[in-house]
Amino acid sequence: MSLGFPVAATVNCADNTGAKNLYIISVKGIKGGLNRLPSACVGDMFMATVKKGKLNLRKMAMPTVIVRQRQPWCRKDGVYIYFEYNVIVNPKGEMKGSAITGPIASVANAIV
Repeated sequence: MSLGFPVAATVNCADNTGAKNLYIISVKGIKGGLNRLPSACVGDMFMATVKKGKLNLRKMAMPTVIVRQRQPWCRKDGVYIYFEYNVIVNPKGEMKGSAITGPIASVANAIV
């Protein structure tokens, strides 16, 4: 799967928590290598801060899950797919908001 979100990327939020733009701080489960930025793809969890949105959400590190990405990736059946936007979750992986706007990838469906 194509890793479309490196650290320090700014992404849009797809749920109704009040966050608009998220800034990626770190990716969970990535050990890293010399001179390599940790990157994430659909279904991965990462830590992010809110850059635009409600004031009570800003300047706090919170876990998020990628439900869509613009970087195209190829499924096993040969279909290339791409989306945009992300969802904020709590540390257990449960959604903070009550709804996701738009479609989500089937890879991220099991997580959210």
